[in-house]
Amino acid sequence: MSGNMRQAMLVISTEDEWSSLVSLLEGSVPDEEQQLSPGGSVYNLVLDDRMISLHHADLKEDMTGENISKVMDGCFTSCKDGVNTFLLLIQGGRYTPRQMQLVEILQAHFGVEALKYLVIVSLEDGKAVHLLDDVLLDLINTCDGRFCTMTSPSAREEAGVLVSMVDNMLIESGSAGYGRSVLVEAKRRGNEDAAMRMLRQKVREAKEKVQAFGRVVSQREGRRAEEAKDLREKHDEERRKEAAERRQFETKKDSLEEAVVSHRATLHLQMKLEDNDDTKKMSVVLLGLSGSGKTSAINLILERASNQFPINGSNDEDPQSTLVCERKEVCTAERRLILVDTPELWDEDGVENLQQVKDCLALALPGPHVYLLVLQVGRFTQGESVILTHLQRILGKDAAEHSLVLFVHMSQGPPRSQRIHNYVAGAHATLQELIRRCGSRYYELDLAKTHNALSYHQVRELLSGINKLVASHGGRAHAVKRFTAQELQDRKKMIEDMKGGTWESNFQLKDG
Repeated sequence: MSGNMRQAMLVISTEDEWSSLVSLLEGSVPDEEQQLSPGGSVYNLVLDDRMISLHHADLKEDMTGENISKVMDGCFTSCKDGVNTFLLLIQGGRYTPRQMQLVEILQAHFGVEALKYLVIVSLEDGKAVHLLDDVLLDLINTCDGRFCTMTSPSAREEAGVLVSMVDNMLIESGSAGYGRSVLVEAKRRGNEDAAMRMLRQKVREAKEKVQAFGRVVSQREGRRAEEAKDLREKHDEERRKEAAERRQFETKKDSLEEAVVSHRATLHLQMKLEDNDDTKKMSVVLLGLSGSGKTSAINLILERASNQFPINGSNDEDPQSTLVCERKEVCTAERRLILVDTPELWDEDGVENLQQVKDCLALALPGPHVYLLVLQVGRFTQGESVILTHLQRILGKDAAEHSLVLFVHMSQGPPRSQRIHNYVAGAHATLQELIRRCGSRYYELDLAKTHNALSYHQVRELLSGINKLVASHGGRAHAVKRFTAQELQDRKKMIEDMKGGTWESNFQLKDG
């Protein structure tokens, strides 16, 4: 940040804590060097030629939550370009229930994003606690450790530390702070969440009515068993009416459940239309020997993405060997997942097929983000033991940092009783070393047609692991330096032209 840039900080505290902060800052500067100038509930502090504006939300002890929210909003609105950070003042390291309420109101009004810009400042008055309680520590951890103290007479130096902490926070987040656009987005999401909660509540109420009515019917059945035979006709009529009522309640419940699914699908569609950019895409390249199950794994992910559950398995025939690189896309959560199927990119002597490598990387644009090494459970060959070595030689040593191991089960026999973790624990040392070099990240998929019901949860766990790995790299793709971006873009366009410009896509993964 430039030295003459003004920073705006919104201070959340009671009047007593605000007065303590002002007193500490005023007491740390001689009268002839006074650099703190009041302006109503705004104080301007000059630190090394930088103007820091402290905007105080004047919160009274007897205010209701609604009034506190209005005061915070008014203080925020007074800052034309938003604020760089929120400051929560506490006294002597003590986190009171009142301050907990302020943090909850802050999140409720400004969204959970506000915690990304929150700094906790403890005003030390000589009565500081020796150990911070667990609730405060949890809040500090949520704020990525942004906690500092301010004491007299060193308050001025500590204010400089606070400003440096805010600078680092803004650099890491890549933003100028919490602006009006962030608030608008937070309110939009809050309204959508409220609508979804209302629909789910209606579904729960409908289910409860069905269950309650079922209990009533059960009680009537017990009574009917004891009644005389001459009432049978009357009872049969009652049962017919009850069946009609049950169908009515079930129909209403099903309709509400369909509304929830439709609403979620609409949100996903809006997101795809509004966020059609590369930051919403991540690509996964599947690597492995011929016959390892890469194509079957991709087909299974696509089936689960479109909520397809064939009675007799995924296909009546096994997939053919992959001869050229293929790209498929699937919509999962808020992102588009690109799956790239590959033939063997090198021969038995480790000599690479340069054209296939280039096609693989071109189809993975804007990635690749993740390399998925596919191995069959119960089979680990010499060629598979060096798969990561060849991958690092061709695409760079840091390719292992973007790699996951996927174990696939091809057996048609009874469901396994052995968990994948036990299999890895008893595996050959070379396989264990391969997994370790991939950060000990491994998952499993059951490709057996007779085990169709097992795979949905496995696909969800695999996608969750892929998301976590991409997030750990800040959403950035693996940088492969041997080809320029323009080369890969040109090759991708050439492949698109040959295929008519379409991919197999438009699948949507449901939340379950």
